[in-house]
Amino acid sequence: MPILETINLTKRFGKYTALEGVNLAVNEGEVYGFIGPNGAGKSTTIRILLGMLKATQGEARIFNKDVWADAVDIHKRIAYVPGDVNLWPNLTGGEVIDLFMNMNGSTNQAKREELIEKFNFDPTKKSRTYSKGNRQKVALIAAFASDADLYILDEPTSGLDPLMENIFQECVLDAKRSGKSVLLSSHILSEVEKLCDRVGIIRQGQIIETGTLDELRHLTRTHLTIKTREPFTSLNKLKGIHHLEEKGSELTFQVDTEEMDTVIRYIAKFGILKLESAPPTLEDLFMRHYREEEHSHSKAEGSL
Repeated sequence: MPILETINLTKRFGKYTALEGVNLAVNEGEVYGFIGPNGAGKSTTIRILLGMLKATQGEARIFNKDVWADAVDIHKRIAYVPGDVNLWPNLTGGEVIDLFMNMNGSTNQAKREELIEKFNFDPTKKSRTYSKGNRQKVALIAAFASDADLYILDEPTSGLDPLMENIFQECVLDAKRSGKSVLLSSHILSEVEKLCDRVGIIRQGQIIETGTLDELRHLTRTHLTIKTREPFTSLNKLKGIHHLEEKGSELTFQVDTEEMDTVIRYIAKFGILKLESAPPTLEDLFMRHYREEEHSHSKAEGSL
């Protein structure tokens, strides 16, 4: 049984459909990456999961409880970090962290102190003096110092420098090792790729792909850089070759994974001197979907 699940989740604002039939499932001890462009529906989904918005249709359950009807019970076991943290200006960072932790019913002071040190955070200053990055630190420290079973993180590293992003990633992996579950909404694809067991890609309110990284990689392309003893002939006529470029004596291109064997066999005939292969990234997958959808939209508009 998933710890978090949505079934045909739909949300309309008047005539505008923000979410249409969204199906998500986050299992116990899993980090699930939720990615998509701005305005795709990520934050709307999260607001429904947090009981802040009521779905128009469909179901959303956390710990097998209805997110709208049982929001108070659910919140006792979850920690939430938004992408833009607003704090009480006259309270110190430390006071806000304590307030958040007490709301979660958790008072792990040792963990609190450890995270304050890790994030290089000064808890004695008034919240109104904090930069965006420091406001994010307040929410992250409070979240990871609490003993939550599920972490819902919506663009949590917004405003953090690269060093602090690494600390955040350690915190997520520690939570996973402890058997906790994480829903991570992010546009930083390298972050998702490092942390997530499975990903769901949302676009225009619909999930367009979901699965493990390995399951999704068959949909994208591998980057190859090659140099051969004899010059090539007709490589661009092979099936599955894309973005072929000549750089001095080397060729770079992308190849569809399912055509890799045929392409390598063909290249071998010319005597391989150098062959570099880079695995496809989540960004490749995401951008390929993005471009293909844009292309299909423009073709449809052109035929009107």
